[in-house]
Amino acid sequence: MDSQTLFGTDHGIPGFPGLLPPQLPAFLLQRRHTHNVPVIRAALEPSRGDGSSSPTAPDSSQLSSSSSLGGAAAPSSMHFSRPIITSLVGIDVVDIWSDHTPPPFCNLPNSYSFLVKHSILWRLSYQIIQPRLVHLPYLATVKAICNKGISAAFDKYQPDLLVSVHPLMQHVPLWILRSRIKAGTYRPINFATVVTDFTTCHNTWFAPGVTRCFVPTEFCKKLGLRQGLNEDQISTYGLPIRPIFSKRLAPKRSLKRQLGLDPDVPAILLVGGGEGMGALEVTVEQMALKLGTRCQMVVICGRNKKLLDRIQGTQHASGMRVLACGFVDNIHEWMAASDCIITKAGPGTIAEALIAGLPILLNGNIPCQEEGNIPYVIDNGVGAFEKQPAKIADIVVDWLGEGEAAFKDMARKAKALGRPEAVYKIVHDLAQLADLPCLEWGPAATNQKNKKPTVVVQRRHADRRINHCATGAASGRPGPAGS
Repeated sequence: MDSQTLFGTDHGIPGFPGLLPPQLPAFLLQRRHTHNVPVIRAALEPSRGDGSSSPTAPDSSQLSSSSSLGGAAAPSSMHFSRPIITSLVGIDVVDIWSDHTPPPFCNLPNSYSFLVKHSILWRLSYQIIQPRLVHLPYLATVKAICNKGISAAFDKYQPDLLVSVHPLMQHVPLWILRSRIKAGTYRPINFATVVTDFTTCHNTWFAPGVTRCFVPTEFCKKLGLRQGLNEDQISTYGLPIRPIFSKRLAPKRSLKRQLGLDPDVPAILLVGGGEGMGALEVTVEQMALKLGTRCQMVVICGRNKKLLDRIQGTQHASGMRVLACGFVDNIHEWMAASDCIITKAGPGTIAEALIAGLPILLNGNIPCQEEGNIPYVIDNGVGAFEKQPAKIADIVVDWLGEGEAAFKDMARKAKALGRPEAVYKIVHDLAQLADLPCLEWGPAATNQKNKKPTVVVQRRHADRRINHCATGAASGRPGPAGS
């Protein structure tokens, strides 16, 4: 059988000769993001460096299921497969909560922003379903109510692999899939979880019945083991970040010139997320007051147009230059041109900053799931945590002054911790999981007895019968977990 290279060649990550069959099976990708995305039917061309692709007639389809329940995972989950997979994949982007569940569950995505802004309510809702004695009965009830709609989504899109990147979409679709495989109403396929929280994870991320669980850190792996996953089910590759972050860029001084910055002055990148949240204005004022012309600032205001206008309209008496931007799609270039970053403790931004080799100054966090990211940054010697703008400015003053040696050491440690290859490893393994059902772990294993069955692997354009050992030892079994 002819093969086709899995990865593009312009990302600067050597050593990944992964191959895909010419007809890549469809797979269901469940994700969370900050904005609604229309259904897309398009094949993907190999990445052209900017992450773009050209629509052509697809040979098979990938279902990308989205939900606005949790915007922190958007950078990773939204783009991690698209620029890598070859041109034979069709993608359907849907919101599995909003489009395939009845009320009140279809309204859950709309509650996320409200709960996060009211931290007490968020912490209560997060912790109340943390114990297995609570969330398993709760999710069993959700399954009973949502079974019909989610099952219909399986029939509509016919995925060859289910991939979930949302903590509340592990157990329910897995149970529905497993029961259908057992009843003979759906062919045996695999189920994979890609955890997009960095350290502190809700227990609902980990369903022991999955085929494979990809986690970003050893801390997450230990949480998964405590929740009943087997060592062989877990792969610790890192957080999947857009492949554009592994692309070779121009030197820092050249990038600064290209982006309108002074190449001879340290650049501090202040990120407020998609909504431009946090005390950005006060932080800029304190930085201008205490650093003056010793640095320049880049402020990413996201979709907060009022904040953008105010910052752009402010002249600082100290002479510090401030360049404010709205929502940007080249954050990788801004990071590569900067000397440090001030941001909240979101997993995607931390992972991106590490790849860029930036010291990280955390200025806030979402309660519960982002709290563990703070000691991760501090304990690994790649940054600090401070909420008060005046003290944030004091830390930067030290980093650019007496603490310059430690500052440079943070940059080196950050670069060493970065995992730009994680997305390639994960997608490589997903391609293998989409090829044949694993008979040792996952929903397909529940359909097997102590015999060597003949498994029918159904595809959109090719059916084939393969003798597959029930122990999973046959050549079609996905490779061993771990990096």
